[in-house]
Amino acid sequence: MRYIFKFPDIGEGISEGKILQWYVKKGQAIKSGESLVKMETDKVVTDIPSPRAGTITNIFGKEGEVIKVDDPLVELEIEGISGAEAQAIAAERPKPLEAKPIDEKGFGVVGTLEVAGDSAFLPAGTEGLPPPEAAEAPGEEKPLKKALATPVARAMAKELGVDINQVPGTGPAGRVMKADIQRFYEKKQAGEIKPLTAPAPEPAEPRVVYEPLSQMRKAIARNMLRSKQSAAHMTAIEEVEVSELVKLRETHKQAYADRGVKLSYLPFIFKAVVAGLKEFPLLNAEMDLENDRMILKNYYHIGVAVDTKEGLVVPVIRDVDKLSIFQLSQKIVETAERARERKLTLEDFKDGTFSVTNYGSIGGTYGVPVINYPQAAILGVGRIMKTPVVKDDQVVVGYVLPLSMSVDHRIVDGAQAARFMVKVTGFLKDPASLLLI
Repeated sequence: MRYIFKFPDIGEGISEGKILQWYVKKGQAIKSGESLVKMETDKVVTDIPSPRAGTITNIFGKEGEVIKVDDPLVELEIEGISGAEAQAIAAERPKPLEAKPIDEKGFGVVGTLEVAGDSAFLPAGTEGLPPPEAAEAPGEEKPLKKALATPVARAMAKELGVDINQVPGTGPAGRVMKADIQRFYEKKQAGEIKPLTAPAPEPAEPRVVYEPLSQMRKAIARNMLRSKQSAAHMTAIEEVEVSELVKLRETHKQAYADRGVKLSYLPFIFKAVVAGLKEFPLLNAEMDLENDRMILKNYYHIGVAVDTKEGLVVPVIRDVDKLSIFQLSQKIVETAERARERKLTLEDFKDGTFSVTNYGSIGGTYGVPVINYPQAAILGVGRIMKTPVVKDDQVVVGYVLPLSMSVDHRIVDGAQAARFMVKVTGFLKDPASLLLI
């Protein structure tokens, strides 16, 4: 019995993916659990395994093509399946699959999927399925107008030196037929068809370059638009004098380096943020309008924005309140490295309650960060600047850290946002006070 295996729903709102690499070909026998194809989604690169043993009879889609969830991937010939079983399988909806990391040469660790059941199959012969050869090759340039024609007509046009894209088609849906080619050729020979003016030579350097959107960039665009359309953004900006924090880090960074960990300012900022969230829980909440309620979260999973060459991602550091500065330092560095190497899994993005974006690490000072919806707030961290400050009525050299926090004004009032910032900046100004909470 033959079955169509469709691109399954792998959860986290993922609706499409790009085919990066096929591991199988027509006629190949495959075992249950063996990888069929490597897919790139907007969050992870993941392998899709075969849920059944069988023989590949058709492959749908080419490398570089973007397909939707529930689009067909492969057709399998499977022994020992009755018609009744096929109908039962076909009636089921594909179940979400769980992602976990695996090692893969040449691409680092990627997410693989464990099939929850056989429900991703549909019987062969389903109407409306695209033929395997229908997809365009990745990177293939499409002309502005491409004639619809049979292979025989194309061969005839090539033999007679006719540009088939100029020939009016009389077949179904405007398809160019052999008779159309013959008529066009005869008119051209009789001088009734004037040759097209030769196009002007292209400049050595094109005026524009077209680059396809990556899955990650499309996800960023969707998420930013959703955030701006769904949340009422308000941004509070503060400066905090952090000379004591700078001194504390300088004192201990070598000891951390000796233990293989880079000590940055982010662990202290995370700790200060969590202390503020515990006092002002609405900043660790989200609004549930469908049920007319606020969801206040008693856990502290902080998202950290990471700049990668593919785009911005916001993986989550879990249970920040339970981690030491040393453990936080390890987690932040490890998470950022895995993000840049495309080794994150879907689990790394789940259940964030608040986010921090550190544009200061690349030299930025102030920004207006966009909330990672449906969270209530995001803190932007600028670069620490050595500057004159006033202490005890004296102008001295100090270090100033600029902060920008955007909040969802539907959830958080301006006064509460200001009080939260006062709390956070107080801990950063006097980092030793973090030990007393």
